[in-house]
Amino acid sequence: MSRGLLLSTLAIQLLALIVSSACSSQSACSSQSACSSQSTCDGISPTELEPSILSRCGNEPEKIKPKVFIISLYSSEGEAWYGIPEFDVLARNVTVPGFFPLFPDAHCTSDGTVCQLTTGEAEINAALTINSLLHFPDFDLTTTYFLIAGVAGVNPKLATIGSVTYARFAVQVALQYEFDAREKPGYSPTGYIPQGCKVPWQYPSELYGTEVYEVNDALRKLAVTFASKASLDDSGASQERRSHYAITTTYAAGAAPPSIVECDTATSDNFWSGNLLGEAFENTTVLFTHGAGVYCTSQQEDNAVLAALLRGALRGAVDFARIIIQRAASDFDRPPEGESAPENLFGPSPGYPVSLENTYRAGVKVIKGILNGWEQTFKLGVPAPNPIGDVFRSLDKTSVRLGSATQAVLE
Repeated sequence: MSRGLLLSTLAIQLLALIVSSACSSQSACSSQSACSSQSTCDGISPTELEPSILSRCGNEPEKIKPKVFIISLYSSEGEAWYGIPEFDVLARNVTVPGFFPLFPDAHCTSDGTVCQLTTGEAEINAALTINSLLHFPDFDLTTTYFLIAGVAGVNPKLATIGSVTYARFAVQVALQYEFDAREKPGYSPTGYIPQGCKVPWQYPSELYGTEVYEVNDALRKLAVTFASKASLDDSGASQERRSHYAITTTYAAGAAPPSIVECDTATSDNFWSGNLLGEAFENTTVLFTHGAGVYCTSQQEDNAVLAALLRGALRGAVDFARIIIQRAASDFDRPPEGESAPENLFGPSPGYPVSLENTYRAGVKVIKGILNGWEQTFKLGVPAPNPIGDVFRSLDKTSVRLGSATQAVLE
């Protein structure tokens, strides 16, 4: 036998021995007992094995199943949750395809109990990020509570800067016909007119389905109870700013100290300022909610987030009854007497840092309340006393309005 042939034969025999040894090791992991999450195979835990081996062992990677998912909308809101003493959401970072490029990761505590993401600002970014989350297979969100936790403009008739609000309704107020105010119809006090109508006081005859979302009012009231235990931040600059609203009786709430308030939120990609638009969208909120909604905060994302979550609820991926809309007031949506709308928008905003701090202070009380009451109250869900979902009542029509995702898990 030639030297080359001999070496080739020995190489083949050695390879066969290696393959045989590897197959033997995998065989030792073939039983369910050997492949349990606590076992190892040659010192390697199942979570470190290749997916093909895990599949043969009948042991798929465990999904992250948060009890609470914090939804922030831009960087400063997200950073309010980093480095806090209650929990560390940066302990576990998961890159999710489809997230906004500046915020590509979902962040979670080491055990996955609490997670947080940042959508990117305005409606398109918010909807795409949440939709990407709902289609990412590493998460099980069927029993997760979602806390939308952002800052917002505030109506001084209802609250002041630094206050933290909890909404039952989110209204897409700018989804209307629009005229430049210099060319609006003479009979209309505003350039906004509901779609399909010719006057601003008629309910829209053309609906897209995203105009109004209604969330679980019983859950909202529990959130308010928890948040009311927080000691809210304030500042001398904020106190000075809100003192300008004290001269107008209808703005008494705007002149008062920060508090926890139940009132509703308006969504628009446009960042507006002024009495005329503020009053127009107050009326839109009343009109679109059939008199039940009270506008107090303005923001750019909530209807988009809720639209994506509703689509997820329709296919059983989430429970729409487990959503809390929290907005902390950073600035006033209209000026005090003697000040112009541009001065209000472009001037100092001392309520902004206070609102970020109170996003955390109130929000963490809500999260702790859910976690501490998980077994007694929140695991099975909080029944909604009100109809929840969109203007089409899509959840009612598909028989998944309340707790459907929870029921699917429990059954």
